[in-house]
Amino acid sequence: MRNALITGAAARLGRAIARELHRDHRVIIHYRSSATAAQQLVDELNAIRPDSAAALHSELAGAADCEQLAEQAIRQWGGVDVLVNNASAFFPTPVGRANEDHWDQLIGSNLKAPFFLSQALAESLARGSNSGISGCIVNMADIHAERPMPRHPIYCAAKAGLVMLTKSLALELAPRVRVNAVAPGAILWPEQETVDEAAKAQILERIPLARTGSADDIARTVRFLVSEAPYISGQVIAVDGGRNLNI
Repeated sequence: MRNALITGAAARLGRAIARELHRDHRVIIHYRSSATAAQQLVDELNAIRPDSAAALHSELAGAADCEQLAEQAIRQWGGVDVLVNNASAFFPTPVGRANEDHWDQLIGSNLKAPFFLSQALAESLARGSNSGISGCIVNMADIHAERPMPRHPIYCAAKAGLVMLTKSLALELAPRVRVNAVAPGAILWPEQETVDEAAKAQILERIPLARTGSADDIARTVRFLVSEAPYISGQVIAVDGGRNLNI
């Protein structure tokens, strides 16, 4: 059975991805501050299949944190075959109010950590290809990596960088590791910002499918890229109901 590490997996999209990949993987639930939620998920998954889930903490604040998390993840079951870079900071940084700490948080979680974690796990991810199944990285991008979101220039720049990192790593790590990204649209409303009903209605008007998606839509797409797409690499799949056509 293959082993998957999902960052930011204690809540929201990461939690749904962990549950979906657990269908045919052992999963490592990375968390930063949600220890209780992470342990609850581990207990839930281990009740389904013993010794199939574990939780690891990391701040992912720099290269050293990423290397330490990679080492711990490899030791858990002897290797990591799948990496899902899902952990992400998200908050507005309007020009004139942004500071260097905002830059470091947004670039650090959305771009720096995915690179250094991918680098630290590259050898383990490639090792699994000896069995005929390539290692796999899935990065959580955003439709606003290509079309900017007002008041979020640093976040959008970080996600744009992640899209290029996805393509670059797909080239650098081939042929033994595939690298792709998923770009969510309106799936879950942000926790850090209050979105009033009028703003929600305005967003929904721009979605051709006229509704929000669900965390399961993202999780199923991640699982497709991990388990059912052996000839797909370097791609970004938008899961947004067509919203990218209408931004």
